[in-house]
Amino acid sequence: MATAALEPAADPFDVSRPEIYAEDTFEEIFRRHRAEAPIHYVKDSGFGPYWSLTTYKPIVYVESLPKLFSSSWEHGGISISANRRLMDEYNMREPMFIAMDPPQHTGQRRAVAPSFGPSEVAAMKAEVVQRTGEVLDSLPIGEPFDWVQKVSIELTTGMLAKLFGFPWEQREKLTEWSDYGGDVEMIKNPDMIGVRLAKMQEMGMAFAGLWQERLADPSGKDLISVMLRSDAMKEMAPEEFIGNLILLIVGGNDTTRNSMSSYAYGLNKYPDERAKLEADPGLIPNAVQELIRWQTPLAHMSRTAVEDTEIDGHQIKAGDKVVMWYISANRDESVFTDGEHIRIARENARRHLSFGYGIHRCVGARVAELQLVTLLEEMAKRRLRANVIGEPTRVPACFVHGYKSLTVELSRY
Repeated sequence: MATAALEPAADPFDVSRPEIYAEDTFEEIFRRHRAEAPIHYVKDSGFGPYWSLTTYKPIVYVESLPKLFSSSWEHGGISISANRRLMDEYNMREPMFIAMDPPQHTGQRRAVAPSFGPSEVAAMKAEVVQRTGEVLDSLPIGEPFDWVQKVSIELTTGMLAKLFGFPWEQREKLTEWSDYGGDVEMIKNPDMIGVRLAKMQEMGMAFAGLWQERLADPSGKDLISVMLRSDAMKEMAPEEFIGNLILLIVGGNDTTRNSMSSYAYGLNKYPDERAKLEADPGLIPNAVQELIRWQTPLAHMSRTAVEDTEIDGHQIKAGDKVVMWYISANRDESVFTDGEHIRIARENARRHLSFGYGIHRCVGARVAELQLVTLLEEMAKRRLRANVIGEPTRVPACFVHGYKSLTVELSRY
């Protein structure tokens, strides 16, 4: 009697599986991963083989050595889904400065960084306060609504439209393009690869129109004008233009949006911490850092070893993919005591790795912090509390760690 061949057992530490994020079971899996095998080679996954790094120090080590661990899209890019075969087969080359090594990375980052500097961000404050107040004042009190749609998406998409000088009445397109651009699961389905490529081309065409408009007068402060004035970016190839748009849109949208949602969900989960914040709004700046740590809106980044090396006794070969799980390092017990819980007065909350580390640290971190601090301040001014009704629907993927929907009801305190 013939017997069916047994399927190989799934690696318990393959933390790229989408269901552990959709079902919100990642914390216990990563806790075991850190305790039993903090650096682990996953031989087979939906994205191919990779080294899985889950603790704080090895991740900082890798981030600190960009010449040894490359971010370049030509070697393997910055997410677990990057795949050179698919790049070639589907013409998915989307170089962006976060997926470049110096000196290319240095020149392009230097071009856009001033737009996110301290003085520029300070100048944004009044408009962010006004916009946040308008959104909050439009919300019903005592009636259920989706916080993700009405608050998180509305505020972050509005900021993106302002930064790019994008047509206000079309701003919902930015959210749609961000969702497609950051969805790592799509590469597993050839049909969805085509859909994603079409959406990215649609985005590229829309921004190419804005590029042509700004050519006549590139003196503005919007990011398109900034690129046009930069020697490092004014003559980008089409695929590089699209790549950098994906970076700036996903980086400016998904990360802040999901931290905003974690404010409503996380503080509802820890009502004692919420009560401390409501009693002392002076805790807001630190609470924002703690929420960004706890949520970790981008769960990982990836690097490729360019030569044989070693990390804590593990032999890494040239060409190996090294995935740094920020979502786990932000709960590393050796750095963050009781890291699976929100503690709004946590003394070292700012040590989180949610913005990355080293030369690729998030260029827009100050803008994200401004938006989040303003949201919490404006909620406090109005003495508003978001009460969660039921569990959220979560993003089923290992890259963007976020919420699709979150039903809440506002009350006064």
